Amino acid sequence: MTSKPTLWKNPIHLLAFGFGSGLSPKAPGTMGTVAAIPFYLLMQPLGIWQYSLILLITSTVGVWLCDKTSKDLGIHDHPGIVWDEFCGYWLTMLAAPTGWLWVLYGFILFRLFDIWKPWPISWLDTNISGGLGIMLDDIVAGCLALLVLQATVFLLDIRVCHIVNVL
Repeated sequence: MTSKPTLWKNPIHLLAFGFGSGLSPKAPGTMGTVAAIPFYLLMQPLGIWQYSLILLITSTVGVWLCDKTSKDLGIHDHPGIVWDEFCGYWLTMLAAPTGWLWVLYGFILFRLFDIWKPWPISWLDTNISGGLGIMLDDIVAGCLALLVLQATVFLLDIRVCHIVNVL
């Protein structure tokens, strides 16, 4: 396990460990997702193209960060590596409506898919190794959570329009 002094000195480990959030003794993945929220709030006002570009860059760099850190530690998918949670949550929140209710809803959806690991997430988690494997299961969890969040937005919009038309 990486020590705190080593973590703070190595920028690769610092990012992979979510600026230290992955050092949480309990639920490091959940703490990593919590730590991703302020960054999401900074990115939220961006246009869809800028947001998507940041997501693409952070996810691509994340494959390398997670691979390098896991090799340095000698542990594949160390629980403290939470950069994948950052990117998975940010993907969940792509084009999400504003407001704390949506931030929380996206958080819950992403954590459910990341913990539950329905197929194909479970298959990816056990069959793809290295940095790509670390990142990919969370990216797919983020995709599934994104679909549910956007479906909820769509259904609520239809309900609101229907109610307004009836009135």
